Amino acid sequence: MKTALKTSNPVRLVTDCLVIAVAAKNKFSAEAKEIDIASGKRLSRVLENGDFDGSLGTSLMLQGLEGVKAKRVLLVGCGDKAKLSLKEARKLLVSIAKSLLSSQAKDAHLALASLALAGADHYWLAERLAQELEDASYSYSTTKSTKAKASALKSISLAAPKGTSKAKIDTAFANGVATGRGINCAKELGNLPGNICTPTYLAQQAIDLAKGNRALTVKVLSEKQMARLGMGSLLSVSAGSSQEAQLIVMEYKGAKVKPKADRPAPHMLVGKGITFDTGGISLKAGAAMDEMKFDMCGAASVIGTMAAVVEMALPIDIVAIVAAAENMPSGKATKPGDVVTSMSGLTIEILNTDAEGRLVLCDALTYGERYKPASVIDVATLTGAAVATFGSHVSAMLSNDDALAAELSDCGSASLDQVWQLPLHDEYQHLLDSNFADIANIGGPRAGTITAACFLSRFTKKFKWAHLDIAGSAWNSGAAKGATGRPVSLLLEYLRRKAA
Repeated sequence: MKTALKTSNPVRLVTDCLVIAVAAKNKFSAEAKEIDIASGKRLSRVLENGDFDGSLGTSLMLQGLEGVKAKRVLLVGCGDKAKLSLKEARKLLVSIAKSLLSSQAKDAHLALASLALAGADHYWLAERLAQELEDASYSYSTTKSTKAKASALKSISLAAPKGTSKAKIDTAFANGVATGRGINCAKELGNLPGNICTPTYLAQQAIDLAKGNRALTVKVLSEKQMARLGMGSLLSVSAGSSQEAQLIVMEYKGAKVKPKADRPAPHMLVGKGITFDTGGISLKAGAAMDEMKFDMCGAASVIGTMAAVVEMALPIDIVAIVAAAENMPSGKATKPGDVVTSMSGLTIEILNTDAEGRLVLCDALTYGERYKPASVIDVATLTGAAVATFGSHVSAMLSNDDALAAELSDCGSASLDQVWQLPLHDEYQHLLDSNFADIANIGGPRAGTITAACFLSRFTKKFKWAHLDIAGSAWNSGAAKGATGRPVSLLLEYLRRKAA
């Protein structure tokens, strides 16, 4: 999509759609006042008739206003506050994006120079607009006979306060597009059915991402290679499936390093990639089991993040590891009570085969030690307890480093992809005690999200680590069923700060 910064008078601007903000209680922005006067008080009459009230996120498309050169004028409500918070601005931009994409407008101009934002500027506005346009344009149709129609919108321009840099606006748009595409990549992988999106399929997506990009290299470890490394925990999950597990390792070297200088320690992402989770021998109930194709959304978010990193060409070194497997029951499947040996050497009593995500993650975390990472963030749809605690709005976060946790929390607020920290206190560790192994893979019925993180913490002694449990935020159920693409925007916010 083409983008531009324009300062033209909105009344005289030739465009398919002119977007202007109107506040609640009939308060016009500077741009809206100009349009109202030029159109013979048409906007005033619309408000007087009650067709539009300016409340936040509402919209009304007007056609053929006299005295205005734009074919359409889209009124968007910005509420009754003097300055919009980031969340309020997002609601406004989502409304704009959906309205523009559902229209037949080929180009649009946002006359929002006078829009006041709290804690943000028009560079943020441009980036977020591009992200929301990409996000709203996504519609799953891969396995449907009728494919989604592309939007007519091909170009968009933005008005901004005096002194705004066109180059910075262009960069902001480009970064927003990359973020939106990364989110859509994660949504697409999550939405694919388990008979298509297998561990091997995920590996191929990573390989394809690296094609033509010198900064990104990908290697995929087979089950034989994992067995030689002693990854008995990860391999115990795939034992019952005809689909081979894959350990996908993506190395991105974007940091600007002087000749002969040592490369900086990479930041690491680790994603849980259970492409379908039946629960194994500890079989899940049949209701909503189809949604267990979403159990690889942690992996999807890591791959989507890396796709955006490549598109942005971030100057940072990153290692991304995806532990991909399918959890199925069979005569070869792992049984409750089995004891396996992880790559770290710790033995694990598997009391419940439906607590499999931590079993693939622990070996991936141990494998990651060889890179001596500056920080590690794992992303997983790990526990139902996280859903019960936070619903779909916030992702759970636990960490062995308070500074890392605080930084991720701040990144969550800035990206509007929020997390909330839970305690990782030593008092919970004993719940994982086993009579037959070094550790059990479950800790009983209480504090499930915390004890799952306690399990993972046994494998993170050598680096700063945070765990994101996205079981509630990774997908929606019901009529809007589908992957959300979270927490791609959070991960990108963190990595962009580290690259700065």
